Amino acid sequence: MNFRKGAGLALLLASTAVTGSAFGTAHADVLVDNVNGVTGDGKGGVEHFEGFLIDDQGRIAQVFHKGDKRPKKVAYQVDGKGRNVVPGMIDAHGHVMATGFARMTLDLSMAKTLDEALSLVTAWSAAHPDLPWILGTGWNQVQWGLDRMPTAAELDRATGGKPAWLSRVDGHAGWANSAAIAAAGVTAATADPKGGAILRTAGSKAPAGVFVDGAMALIEARVPKPRPEDRDTAFGEAQLALLAEGVTAIADMGTSIEDWQAFRRAADLGNLRIRVVSYADSIDNMVLIGGPHPTPWLYGDKLKMNGVKLFLDGALGSRGAWLKAPYADAPGSTGLPRMNQTQLGNLMSRAAIDNFQIAVHAIGDEANATVLDSIAELSATYKGDRRWRIEHAQIVDPTDIPRFGQFGVIASMQPQHEASDRTMAEARLGPQRLTGAYAWKSIAATGAKLAFGSDTPVEPSEPFVGLAVAISREGADGQPTGGWQPQEILTREAALNAYTTGGAYAMFAEDRLGRIAKGYRADFLFVDVDPMTASPAQLRAARVSETWIGGQMAWSSAKDRVIPEKKVEEK
Repeated sequence: MNFRKGAGLALLLASTAVTGSAFGTAHADVLVDNVNGVTGDGKGGVEHFEGFLIDDQGRIAQVFHKGDKRPKKVAYQVDGKGRNVVPGMIDAHGHVMATGFARMTLDLSMAKTLDEALSLVTAWSAAHPDLPWILGTGWNQVQWGLDRMPTAAELDRATGGKPAWLSRVDGHAGWANSAAIAAAGVTAATADPKGGAILRTAGSKAPAGVFVDGAMALIEARVPKPRPEDRDTAFGEAQLALLAEGVTAIADMGTSIEDWQAFRRAADLGNLRIRVVSYADSIDNMVLIGGPHPTPWLYGDKLKMNGVKLFLDGALGSRGAWLKAPYADAPGSTGLPRMNQTQLGNLMSRAAIDNFQIAVHAIGDEANATVLDSIAELSATYKGDRRWRIEHAQIVDPTDIPRFGQFGVIASMQPQHEASDRTMAEARLGPQRLTGAYAWKSIAATGAKLAFGSDTPVEPSEPFVGLAVAISREGADGQPTGGWQPQEILTREAALNAYTTGGAYAMFAEDRLGRIAKGYRADFLFVDVDPMTASPAQLRAARVSETWIGGQMAWSSAKDRVIPEKKVEEK
């Protein structure tokens, strides 16, 4: 189907190279000097530096500290003028194509009430009369102050009979109008699919309008599929959004074969600027993309398929997270598991036997315990460096936390979720079950690696906002004073490493990404704050002025577009 064309297409078509400076150079040494630099030291701490040399392959050749001699002759020199330099941020969990499509469809994330959301739907529909469906994302009934989900009848008022399908902010529920429900053939007789729920109208079995987790597929099967050119535009939009926030690499959680082909098309045209490490959305696509094993690094360490992302449960906001005890605000439910432990173990074993890395979505404490049980079983069979990943790990029974360290499990977590979800988590869980909620410091204390990300587009991919939350556990309003569950506050060093070296380790890239150190890819940022001294408020307001990848400027705030890549011959 046709989607609205945005900045993504324009940025991909930009082709004017900057000459006479270091901006686009790919064949000569570049000295970046006179900077206030900080990077992870590879041991959990940080290292400060004043400059570094980039070789003609886009790698760091040497790092300079105070008093170190600089080379007398270089092809280009960048005077940092005392600006702050940090490694490129690694988003350890995001959805690349969904981020692009979210920028091309209706965004309801700013709606504070149901009426505001309906007004946005009406305006969007009027502005795009040619689109056969109204598509969008970002709604949140908790933010609207509702103690229930919205209904199809309410959405009907704003859609004029055109089918509408709007994903909840967490991506684990969708809101359909009557036309979309009819198009999907869903009726009162339609059974809830495994791992999903069709919310029903009170007093009947008629679908009310919201479909949770596995039930979303009933509507999505009828939504017109994007064309390849729509996917290309969406990827361009996603790259622009990520680079502007200083993200130089991202783990794409749930890559389809169509997504992978869009990444490959961009790379073939020289338009792949960020580094994408993919985790397939199914075993089938894992095999289609990787074949008998994970792919090698492609396009100068720009693209790789590491493994598979599996879903075990849903999200707290839609009460799909799998809990050990019933929800405090829904005593009849413990959530919506997608599969049992045997089924999960079979899928994990299928991937592990061919050395694919496994990442499992688990939010509730029962889901996390089940993944840990499966890892315990599989670890006896599949030896070596497996780097099992649990995505989100939001609510963990304190008795299960030590097992993260015991089995070397990577906790792939998103600090912004804590700030956004804390009041909702209190309502869903009750005060007695919050000890293991978003337990960053406790999990790290077991020796497990933290890898921080955003879950974009669920949250904006804004790593400096994430850093602010990690070191304060406060929201944008500074509340609660002293932090929510403050025992889980991280040091600045731990937080920065979780967004850099931790993210690199989580994707088997710790030998080339995540640090400004000799031999590493020269991925770095010029940013207007020092993360070691800035207050949480200053970190939230941080602005990236330049994003460099592989020793080339990939994005500049002065240009507000992606700068085309110049080819580098590998040596």
